[in-house]
Amino acid sequence: MIHIVFNEPDVEVLKKAIELDETLQGDVLLIKDDYAVGPIKDIYEEEGIEARKQWWREVLAGGDYDGKVDMFEVDDMQIVVDLIVKLALAPDEKVYIWAAQNKHDVSGYYWLMSQLKDFQGKLYILYLNNLPFINEKGLIFYPEWLSQIPPKEFLKAKKLARPITLSEFEVDPDEWTRLQNEDKGVRLLEGGKKLGQKEYDFYDEELKKYITNDWQKANKIINNFLNKSKQTTGDAYALWRLKQLIAGGNYDVQGELKGMKDFEVKGKSAQAAAVTEGTPQ
Repeated sequence: MIHIVFNEPDVEVLKKAIELDETLQGDVLLIKDDYAVGPIKDIYEEEGIEARKQWWREVLAGGDYDGKVDMFEVDDMQIVVDLIVKLALAPDEKVYIWAAQNKHDVSGYYWLMSQLKDFQGKLYILYLNNLPFINEKGLIFYPEWLSQIPPKEFLKAKKLARPITLSEFEVDPDEWTRLQNEDKGVRLLEGGKKLGQKEYDFYDEELKKYITNDWQKANKIINNFLNKSKQTTGDAYALWRLKQLIAGGNYDVQGELKGMKDFEVKGKSAQAAAVTEGTPQ
């Protein structure tokens, strides 16, 4: 048995669940990239793969993950190649794809399963779509991420495993191709497994709400965005968009435009804003 998840914290909680139930015993593979953002056009071709790596280089440049996490060097494709070889050599092997109801997991699901059409019958999906679970306090909740589920609750979740159907193997890759051809930068979950897309600046208006007329560290602005906004993204992407907003000249900044704790931002004064916009004084 092979388990596949799309978030680092999911690995640990799933391994703890495996310790509680030997019937779940198997390898846990992590798809590392966040396919809910960035270019996905021609994503299985060399040109598209390199375009995505270059985009991540630009996003991470000078930020908190620059030099620490080589996100643009993540080789998810090698994981898939190794998986295909393993499935071809082991006829009885089964793959369990774990996904919670969020754009990150669903985008990863589409990217993955579209490459595994030859293994229909071996792939199972555990999609926790609007399903209630019990948290550590004994209260019912609806998890947005797998890592929010206590390990013992995974034992209940495994009963939800079902084969990815022939129909899904026909329809879902077509849906992913449609998204690739739209060539936009942000994917959003619209319900079920349906993804919609927006432009790269989709989160900008929401980020602006947390920039005040007082100096704030960038990390405070981004943390407010992550904790209070209905639609959010990763902190690296949010930092990149904040820097893009600053580049527009509508905000004051002090410090080095590097990591989230390296600079502060505030709204321009009315007079300064007028000068920036070329309005007569």
